[in-house]
Amino acid sequence: MLEKEVINFERTVIIGIVTQNQNEEKLTEFLDELEFLTFTAGGEVVKRFSQKMERPNPKTFLGTGKIDEVSIFIKEKKISTVIFDDELSPSQQKNISKILDCKVLDRTNLILDIFAQRAETSYARTQVELAQCQYLLPRLSGMWTHLERQKGGIGLRGPGETEIETDRRIVRDRIALLKEKIKTIDKQMSVQRGNRGTMVRVALVGYTNVGKSTLMNVISKSEVFVENKLFATLDTTVRKVVIKNLPFLLSDTVGFIRKLPTQLIESFKSTLDEVREADLLLHVVDISHADFEEHISSVNQILKDIKSDYKQTIMVFNKIDAFKNHVIEEDDLITERSNKHNTLEEWKTTWMSNVGKKNALFISATNKENFEEFREKVYEAVRKIHITRFPYNQFLYPDYKDAVEKGDL
Repeated sequence: MLEKEVINFERTVIIGIVTQNQNEEKLTEFLDELEFLTFTAGGEVVKRFSQKMERPNPKTFLGTGKIDEVSIFIKEKKISTVIFDDELSPSQQKNISKILDCKVLDRTNLILDIFAQRAETSYARTQVELAQCQYLLPRLSGMWTHLERQKGGIGLRGPGETEIETDRRIVRDRIALLKEKIKTIDKQMSVQRGNRGTMVRVALVGYTNVGKSTLMNVISKSEVFVENKLFATLDTTVRKVVIKNLPFLLSDTVGFIRKLPTQLIESFKSTLDEVREADLLLHVVDISHADFEEHISSVNQILKDIKSDYKQTIMVFNKIDAFKNHVIEEDDLITERSNKHNTLEEWKTTWMSNVGKKNALFISATNKENFEEFREKVYEAVRKIHITRFPYNQFLYPDYKDAVEKGDL
């Protein structure tokens, strides 16, 4: 008889602050996302802490009273990990660890940990390790707590600093080695991309956990790993897809997230080359998520950072089967109407209508709802690019309604 695997979740608390740039509502959104990230990494959030501040305390991030409150709580409830929503400076992390006497992480560290768990191929593992080393380098001094307990005296002067410097040199050497390794793999991948010929390239982009891999599986009839967790896909998957009789290449890329660590953008630049070299982007959006407009802004910002915001894009609003709007009761005279009360039809008449009917789709990848319309729009967009590249091929690929399915031939 097979034994059931028991998963032991780490007991954690998460912490964020309300500032001039981040109100309570925004903080709640970020902490919801941080809780999902914690669950993905293998943690169970026991409590959330928040504090109103003009700016984070440069020494301990939180105020003295709040950090004491957190300290008492983690001792009483036997909490093993504390996670902060914002990136901590090396000195803040060191000071907080001393006060709380437990594992202290920030959002960046947590995302890096999830990436390390999810990395399957040698290339993804190399990229994640590079990002981890770059994050670790300025924080090494805080990790040598055993040396701080030593008192001065004969034979004990200076060994700590020497040991830290030795470690710093090891990490720097490792970073240089990983960068060289990535350069080599980049050359190989660039050759692979060149060998794909002149086929039209389409890339799926979007926030993490919006259904890109599910859509990839449905359209390409392949089996890309899918899971309802953040960053289920790290490695770029490329598949040849044929709609009717028109072939093109479809790539599924790593999902984006708000406050994405700069180390990851740097180390994953080569993975994002699939986006840079794509002829058409399918920007997948989870319309059932309350903050999908924020997600769109985050993805657009990252596309701008990697100089791909000018590319032809089709907005694919996915998960319409899960979409639910907030309803105001007739006798409710207090609640103000906001975007959250919009129905799907009302959404279509807002800013979404500005992207044009040809550039906006509303589908459910899981239920294949409106999937024929999706196929048609992708076919027409790819055909237009292909004919521009090869004018004589317009007879091979007629309009969608006139084209013949490959299997029907």
